[in-house]
Amino acid sequence: EYMGGLQLNGQVNLSMGNAYLGLSVFQKALECFEKALRYAHNNDDKMLECRVCCSLGNFYTHLKDYEKALFFPCKAAELVNDYGKGWSLKYRAMSQFYMAVAYRKLGHLPDAMECCEESMKIALQHGDRPLQAQCLLCFADIHRSRADVQTAFPRYDSSMSIMTEIGNRLGQVQVLLGVAKCWLMQKDLDKALENIERAHELAEGLGNKLCLLKIHCLCEGIYRTKGQQRELRNHVVKFHECVEEMELYCGMCGESIGDRNHQLQALPCSHVFHLKCLQT
Repeated sequence: EYMGGLQLNGQVNLSMGNAYLGLSVFQKALECFEKALRYAHNNDDKMLECRVCCSLGNFYTHLKDYEKALFFPCKAAELVNDYGKGWSLKYRAMSQFYMAVAYRKLGHLPDAMECCEESMKIALQHGDRPLQAQCLLCFADIHRSRADVQTAFPRYDSSMSIMTEIGNRLGQVQVLLGVAKCWLMQKDLDKALENIERAHELAEGLGNKLCLLKIHCLCEGIYRTKGQQRELRNHVVKFHECVEEMELYCGMCGESIGDRNHQLQALPCSHVFHLKCLQT
């Protein structure tokens, strides 16, 4: 009974962590993930540890520490290899997916493609629609990173229709922003804005601060190019409000966190700092 309670506790912490991450409340998310990880270690629950590692990969992707974003799903994949003989294949698919995301962010596109294909294969075998949508989004992003927007567009479309069907609004925002970035590569600012505005409505409804921050950042660039000063200022102000609200700055240097690939270090209190600031 007691062990069951602890296991439930670990699951609850993981779920809460994922919910906080969805709301861009990063410190609380990290606290929950670290608690869940402690339960997993104390109770030798490798399955839970695997799921927490995938979530930590997702967490560090959001904060743009891509080395850690790759490290944790790799750890999850190791757990699957070492202990996962009788596990559902979704654990393997999940770890491969988060590895793919991190590899793409690091610019290792062939590795990203390989992991994403592996994940998609399992998602198709199992009829796992949510994961298929995520993989299609990742494929589209990989093609966009290769500057192949013609291949990216149909994959964004396929991802969007599944995201809509299953009601994943955060996924829809991510698709719309990917599509907008493709239009920016094509120098079509108005089409880009159209997609960003749709994303903005959804992100507001979700209360996802990080998406809003990305949206203000993209708009800032577009309105700067268009020379529309009033709109530009509006988005600059809103961008800084998002950074403030998310407390996305290093406790030592005060510079923002999550605006480029920096190695981060969490202290035991779950406050996040730039690694270089802690080392000086």
